[in-house]
Amino acid sequence: MSLPLRNSRLKLSQGQIFWREIGQGAVLVFLHGSWSDSSQWVPVIEQLGREYHCFVPDLLGFGDSERPKVHYSIELQVEMLAEYLESLRLRQVYLVGHSLGAWVAASYALKYLEQVRGLVLLAPEGIQVQKLGRRWWWARWLISQPPLPFWLLRSLHPIAPLLGLQKRVERALQWRKQLLKSPVACRLLFQRRRREIQAEQLQGRLDWLKVPVIVLQSEQDTFAAKLLSQTYTELTPTANWRIVPQGGAELPLTAPAAVAQEIRDFISSSSS
Repeated sequence: MSLPLRNSRLKLSQGQIFWREIGQGAVLVFLHGSWSDSSQWVPVIEQLGREYHCFVPDLLGFGDSERPKVHYSIELQVEMLAEYLESLRLRQVYLVGHSLGAWVAASYALKYLEQVRGLVLLAPEGIQVQKLGRRWWWARWLISQPPLPFWLLRSLHPIAPLLGLQKRVERALQWRKQLLKSPVACRLLFQRRRREIQAEQLQGRLDWLKVPVIVLQSEQDTFAAKLLSQTYTELTPTANWRIVPQGGAELPLTAPAAVAQEIRDFISSSSS
């Protein structure tokens, strides 16, 4: 039987933060992915609560945390995380991040290296890879204003089966719906000035990381996620790359037991 989850809120300088918490012991802080919130990590922390003290905040602008009208950036999320950890007096932590959360985690570790004992990264965002140069054009087009792409897809939907396009049109409409549900993720990933995004990317700084790092990849990850994971590992001298054979593309939900065991093994090896 798993331990009960505790839900809490805390008012920080940029807005109110919501988080889930379980367990006691060494502190693990989990940061959710681009299109998720803290619930993404619940299946994993339920496996770890008897061994570790797990904190899972919603990033600013996500989930049940406040969505203030501010200019969102990775730096803003890093400073929010720093203030959050300082308020709770959590000064030696392991950071576990998925996609956008991994970008925030790695950025935090680069700025506050003495506070971080290790990094666990899954499908990490935040680096520039030449083969993925036009990766976000489709997402940017889908939610462009005025919503001409939406009108086009909606007009195609009734006749899509006749054209053999039903699955493609439905996937595009579903993807657009997901993007619109996550406006802050869209801003951070592709709706800012290119120079601003590039200034926060980490490909030129990952060799500064001196803490243990493990990059977890699913066999069923997308091509982009696999390439990002591989490149992160190549650019980070302290990183190990592990392929998790179980589960689908979103490992925290599809293979929580395997992810939890990888985290246990990583902490054990990095502490010895």
